[in-house]
Amino acid sequence: MASTEFGRTVRRWRDRASPEAAGLPGGGHRRAAGLRREELAMLAGISVDYVTRLEQGRATHPSEQVVEALGRALRLSGAEREHLFHVAGLVPPGQGTVPGYITPSVHRMLDRLTGAPVAVSDASWTLLLANPLYTALMGERQGRERNGAWRAFLGSGGRVRHTAQSRRALETAVVADLRAAVRRYPADQRLRQLIAELRANSDRFAELWDSGAVGRHEASRKTIDHPQVGTMTLDCDLLSVAGSDLRIMIYTAEPGTEDAERLELLAVLGTQTMVG
Repeated sequence: MASTEFGRTVRRWRDRASPEAAGLPGGGHRRAAGLRREELAMLAGISVDYVTRLEQGRATHPSEQVVEALGRALRLSGAEREHLFHVAGLVPPGQGTVPGYITPSVHRMLDRLTGAPVAVSDASWTLLLANPLYTALMGERQGRERNGAWRAFLGSGGRVRHTAQSRRALETAVVADLRAAVRRYPADQRLRQLIAELRANSDRFAELWDSGAVGRHEASRKTIDHPQVGTMTLDCDLLSVAGSDLRIMIYTAEPGTEDAERLELLAVLGTQTMVG
């Protein structure tokens, strides 16, 4: 059965992926060198139960989004990614769809930026990958909350504190980004579904979309209310990866400030949570 082959493939590649290679802290007692199921689930943004059912062949027909997420979490090569799609019974995404492949060089960059919260998103603002410090800063994001556009207009709100002006700037920039993404990736049905859902459920999104609002993301300072270490104000920069349409968001603190001390404390707390 295809589901059994898919599960065996995921399990085999999970066993070969070390925590260090996946950007997680190593050490401690481990029965095997590879990733635990809960670690793979966390990296892919899906539940541990679903990973278990996939590996055991009890879950059939994984979605394209799930296969893509597992491929990123396992850091597959381009050929391995294609194979994973094929054993899932799917055709790898092609031209006209939002690219979600993260190159090894971007993975390595995140591995080295351990002292700064870093996240990678695609052209539709779906979170593809985040380092442990970003997750500790912003919290786990599952399901629809992994998409920044959905979160901005329909979500329950995050830890970033917004003024009316910063909220308007964010909303306008996100709408402009999605409009540009539709032009670049006309065959991406998931992107079109996202826009249709936002237009149907958010009057604000519909207003900005229909008015042709234009905006762009600027380097900024963001105030974040963290439940453990308190409030901190960090610089937020957005970088783009040429040729892949990936967006890399990096938060940093000015050295010697209370914000920097709180970010360092969060790095320790986050590592302790991960190891535990």
